[in-house]
Amino acid sequence: MLSRIFPDRFVPILLATILLASLLPVRGAAVPVAQGASTAAIVLLFFLNGVRLPRDEVLHGIRNWKLQGAALAFCFGVMALLGLAAQAATAPLLPATLTLGFLFLGILPSTVQSATAASSLAGGNVAASVVAAAVLNLVGVVLSPLLFALLAGSAGAVHGEAVVRIVSILLLPFVAGQLVQRWLRPWVLAHRGLATFMDRSAIAIAVYVAFSAAVVAGIWSLLDGREVAIMLVAVAALLCLSFGGAWALGRLLNLARGDRITLLFSGAQKSIAVGAPLAATLFPPATAGMVLVPILVYHMAQLILSAWIAPGLRRQA
Repeated sequence: MLSRIFPDRFVPILLATILLASLLPVRGAAVPVAQGASTAAIVLLFFLNGVRLPRDEVLHGIRNWKLQGAALAFCFGVMALLGLAAQAATAPLLPATLTLGFLFLGILPSTVQSATAASSLAGGNVAASVVAAAVLNLVGVVLSPLLFALLAGSAGAVHGEAVVRIVSILLLPFVAGQLVQRWLRPWVLAHRGLATFMDRSAIAIAVYVAFSAAVVAGIWSLLDGREVAIMLVAVAALLCLSFGGAWALGRLLNLARGDRITLLFSGAQKSIAVGAPLAATLFPPATAGMVLVPILVYHMAQLILSAWIAPGLRRQA
């Protein structure tokens, strides 16, 4: 029964992390220690991503320019504009940092594992899905903060210190992982369970530290039931527009059915694995927690939605 409600085990982990941060947030002298642990976990996460994403498959998959171009355009173009529209629509109704989270959601790259798994379950082009996820995440490490700075105005200004943090905490570990991929990738692939545990632990730590700061700053006193309901409606609207738009774009481009399925999940899903570390890098801890709320809700909802529609797509085929 639980597997039907939460088709991905990471959903209850995220829910438990948010609950723990709400009940037992990091306070006082423990904050620097927790932030140091979060930074170390983020560095490890991006190093492992660099080790895991195959350069040769990326280069091979780029040849399918129609699909990969559509995935890039939808993930970073259409979704960024949808996030900007959601921010503008909710600005009169919600706190500014929370509405900023909708734009932040829109500029993030796609997921890696869950988009590929959903494509496989739906009967899509799995090889193209792996390549799309790799390309989107490679590009996203650089493009996501730049897009955010461009679209968010003064609220998204990426200052020199933030640039240094992005390069040192996100980009350099990723590049280092790519450089040692030849030697470490076989070990990582042979220990997928351990690597996945380390991935999810790193994300959970980053979410816990960021959300703890938001709880200490009074996030639950800043949001009432009406505002939470508005935020949930906005996320639901984004889900409908993103999944529906990606599927419609695949039809408009006359993609093969397998490629349309790949575009659907690669284009419409958004990665908390990049979102949590990037928020911790760009924003002060208290602000990062509030900005992360829309992507946390969207991430959990997309996993559940994908697990429900993927079997139906396979049956239709």
